[in-house]
Amino acid sequence: MNAIPDYMTDKHRHCDDIFAEAEAEVAKSNWALAEQKWQLFVAELELHLQAEETILFPEFEQATGMTSGPTQVMRMEHEQMRGLVQSLNTSLSEQNSEDFLGFSETLMVLMQQHNMKEEMMLYPMCQQNINDTEQLTAQLKQHCD
Repeated sequence: MNAIPDYMTDKHRHCDDIFAEAEAEVAKSNWALAEQKWQLFVAELELHLQAEETILFPEFEQATGMTSGPTQVMRMEHEQMRGLVQSLNTSLSEQNSEDFLGFSETLMVLMQQHNMKEEMMLYPMCQQNINDTEQLTAQLKQHCD
């Protein structure tokens, strides 16, 4: 069983779906629904990033002794995503679809690359190196769901 990779990958897909819904509403200039979908995405994304930074990454670092490797890179990318989210918040509040869709394309590319690294490398490494993956997955679920 791959509890960590399966659960965390499902969370990526869930965030991607909400992000696409928000983007679609902006493209239609349906600002009220776009705002609603966007705020849901931002909340889900932040929960996911926090779960990784406060639960998953520390457990991986403790199990492997690696503190300046993949988790450090992932944390830096999380900060890049948060910066883009701020730009997107501004674009949405100004109802500027051109800026929003431009920033959203950048965020989508960053998230796709980031998620692939986690799904193909980091999550399997977590599954392999952390002792009680079922318990850790339960903690992640409690934080995110």
